Amino acid sequence: MKRVLNLFAAAALVMGGAFAATAAEEGHNEAEPTHFPIHKPRQQDWSFAGPFGTYDKGQLQRGLKVYKEVCSACHSMNLVSFRTLEGLGYSEAQVKTLAAEYTVQDGPNADGEMFERAALPSDHFPSPFPNSAAAAAANGGAAPPDFSLIAKARGVERGFPTFVLDIFTQYAENGPDYIYSLLTGYDEQPPAGMEVAEGTHYNPYFIAGKSLAMAKPISDGQVTYDDGAPQTVDQYAHDVSAFLMWAAEPHLEDRKRTGFRVLIFLVLFGGLLYMTKRKVWANVAH
Repeated sequence: MKRVLNLFAAAALVMGGAFAATAAEEGHNEAEPTHFPIHKPRQQDWSFAGPFGTYDKGQLQRGLKVYKEVCSACHSMNLVSFRTLEGLGYSEAQVKTLAAEYTVQDGPNADGEMFERAALPSDHFPSPFPNSAAAAAANGGAAPPDFSLIAKARGVERGFPTFVLDIFTQYAENGPDYIYSLLTGYDEQPPAGMEVAEGTHYNPYFIAGKSLAMAKPISDGQVTYDDGAPQTVDQYAHDVSAFLMWAAEPHLEDRKRTGFRVLIFLVLFGGLLYMTKRKVWANVAH
């Protein structure tokens, strides 16, 4: 028996040595992450969170300003029309003025040629690039994603038991939490021994790797607010994340109101059914 145990121990040593040698040959580094994102998104306090949450229109207007002055240089919002901005508290005249700041391609005209004109409220936010190939060529081979639905399309899954609690808290802000964390995560430095590809930027909140091609997009004081809100990266990240959530789900408030009314109706309807059942069967022998 002792001899058999010695043989097992020797085999384990040989296998361990072989694994260590292979890891060394492949440049295995314990500092390298095995999953992404490296850090889970930081959960924030949003006005639209919970079953009774609503959008803060002041915050949405600031977020639109951040998108226009920073994000729109690379990211389109092809599914968002200018007229929907009335939901942010703008008047019809203000929306027309805002839309006119953009130029869109239209046509063909009577001569069969395409032409450019000032955008109308019925138009959508134009792309900063003529096509996806041009967008990729201008950004190192990868076209920047469209921002129309980014707040619903991006998000990190929360494991057990958190996702069970999310059912009762109505947590649906994983997209804005992710966007906020990504925008504020550029200042973190990679741990010792971690190699970051040349031309990329370390961000532990990036969902697809340890670094991404986009450099830190915004800094303190870059966007001027007119309402006295702090002009910091943290505030910018909060505001543009909320705006992108609105762009992805502009009818969130209506959906929540409708859901609450439906629940009230079901409770009352259930009560009426119960009382009807009691009355019908009250005098029936069991």
